[in-house]
Amino acid sequence: MMTRRNTRGMTLIEMLVALVVFSIVMSVALGFLRAQSRGFTRGTEEMDVLQNVSYASTTLSQQIRTAGADVPDNQPTIVYAGADVLAFNADYATNVANDPFAVYYDPDAPTGAVTAMQKAQAEPIPLTAFNYPAVDYAQGPSNSPAELIVFYFEPDSSTARTDDYVLMRQVNAQPAQEIAHNLLQTGGAPFFRYYRRVTTPAGVASVDTMPTAALPLSHSVPVHLSPADTGVAARIDSIVGVVVTLTATNGRTGSAERTRNVQTMVDIPNALMATRKTCGDPPIFASALSAVSDTLAGGAPVIDLTWSAAVDETGGEKDVVRYVMYRRKTSESTWGDPYLSIPAGNSSYAYSDAAVLPDTSYIYAVAAQDCTPSLSALSVSTTVTAP
Repeated sequence: MMTRRNTRGMTLIEMLVALVVFSIVMSVALGFLRAQSRGFTRGTEEMDVLQNVSYASTTLSQQIRTAGADVPDNQPTIVYAGADVLAFNADYATNVANDPFAVYYDPDAPTGAVTAMQKAQAEPIPLTAFNYPAVDYAQGPSNSPAELIVFYFEPDSSTARTDDYVLMRQVNAQPAQEIAHNLLQTGGAPFFRYYRRVTTPAGVASVDTMPTAALPLSHSVPVHLSPADTGVAARIDSIVGVVVTLTATNGRTGSAERTRNVQTMVDIPNALMATRKTCGDPPIFASALSAVSDTLAGGAPVIDLTWSAAVDETGGEKDVVRYVMYRRKTSESTWGDPYLSIPAGNSSYAYSDAAVLPDTSYIYAVAAQDCTPSLSALSVSTTVTAP
């Protein structure tokens, strides 16, 4: 005889209790997930703000520090110093692979961004009415290699806020580029403040803050170190450091806003480094420059250059420290940046230029340079065509 098993389902009350328990568990789990999501979003926003302010501060620090690098004596280091605009000269970038003097090599840098602006290109510095340059600056036979770099904080018209700024960078008359956005003033403090070198009547030099009321300053005398570049006009030449103060935000307001503050002191090591003429007159260089086309073993074209030591290397003032080489195509009218620097110390010199294009004509020039540094007159080769 078979026995029926007594099977029993859940009662309605049990089902309701189970649903309540399940709902409580799900509510707790969803709350935890929402909290995790909010924390992740907050962390992401704070990281974005930190990266933004860090990039802006690092860019300013790296580039301001190069102010005055390879700037000729008559060209100012600091051109304009304001609360939201800073303009300075520096041989920051070159597109010539062998340029021995520029801070960085950028093969993609446009020609108009690797040498000084000329008087014919003068235009107002952004956010100011100060026109620059008023004269042409040269180094040896070519235009000065030091370009004008301008950083400025421009009100951001693309947002609904009225207190945020965009950090812009402009080189010479090239189009300005955005460096960072969603930037604010920190408690009303200016973006740029300055330190200057002062000398007491007793001749003791020290560093002090530049009064905010004295800003903006501009290099109103076109020729640096000229007789007119003294007194009040030379106040801008006393700047030796820049304090950068800014706040980055995520662009939101109220409790949703995330901010990070940064303040950085940037030294300008090239400030006040006026050239002291201790090497006498410019070098005497009377050697002819020979340029001969040749072919390497693999068939690649090369141009062999030779010249003899300058008169002032082994005799005379004996102050020649290097030879500076220039190269241009015959289709070009100016020398541009130096192509190469070769240390002195030999009775004769030879250099093989393998960075030439086949069937292309070139002209070379070499100048002796002393420790001032001053350049001799150029020794120019005849036109030579690479095979």
